[in-house]
Amino acid sequence: MNEARAIGGTSDGTTTGGLAARRAPAGTDQATSRLLLCGVAAGPIYVVVGGIQVLTRDGFDLTRHSLSLMSNGDLGWIQITNFLLTGLLVIACAIGMRRVLPPGRAGTWGPRLLGVHGVGLLAAGAFVADPYDGFPPGTPPGMPTSVSWHGALHLVAALVAFLSLIAACLVFARLWVSLGRRGPAAYAAGTGVCYLAAFVGFFSGSGQGWSVVALSAAVVLGWAWLSITAGWLRSQRPAEPIRR
Repeated sequence: MNEARAIGGTSDGTTTGGLAARRAPAGTDQATSRLLLCGVAAGPIYVVVGGIQVLTRDGFDLTRHSLSLMSNGDLGWIQITNFLLTGLLVIACAIGMRRVLPPGRAGTWGPRLLGVHGVGLLAAGAFVADPYDGFPPGTPPGMPTSVSWHGALHLVAALVAFLSLIAACLVFARLWVSLGRRGPAAYAAGTGVCYLAAFVGFFSGSGQGWSVVALSAAVVLGWAWLSITAGWLRSQRPAEPIRR
């Protein structure tokens, strides 16, 4: 069974526009729907919680500070919880996507990469970034002269989270292309390319001004893509199994 027939396909190879689900025991469809709902909720939770902190945390400047810095200070537990909660939601969503997507490289590796993204978020919450450039208040201006062990692990977690989401976007773009869905394919590919450009700009050594803002915007764009994709998959009604 190829991907085109597993999603919205018929026995003669035409596309119906629906998402064909494998026949499963009673209750599995409802469970899968709930798993996908986790992905729908993850983006708004992360963005809203992060946005409120950007507006209310004393000394935080979006043009100089990455969102990870908010894990520091007396209120750092809020962003740590944000990382941990949304990481778990993304992993749950990845499991749900794997259940509804067809066999094949794209249908397998797309959810796997999203699962790795969720693990990266969990690690980013577990290992706090080093404070720098005046945040939290009282931190000396400029970049730190040394990196702590947890700061180094946070950087590794960020790299894993960023790169896995970029790769997931491109893999999903390939999947939608194979199904003739140009709109979703362009959206996924565009999100991945924008995220990659912002990622390279931030880690190329500048880490200041426009590159910080661009990375934050890319994070919002990535969350939007994940929530919309999970919502679309959740909206598809199971079809009868495809006959050979």
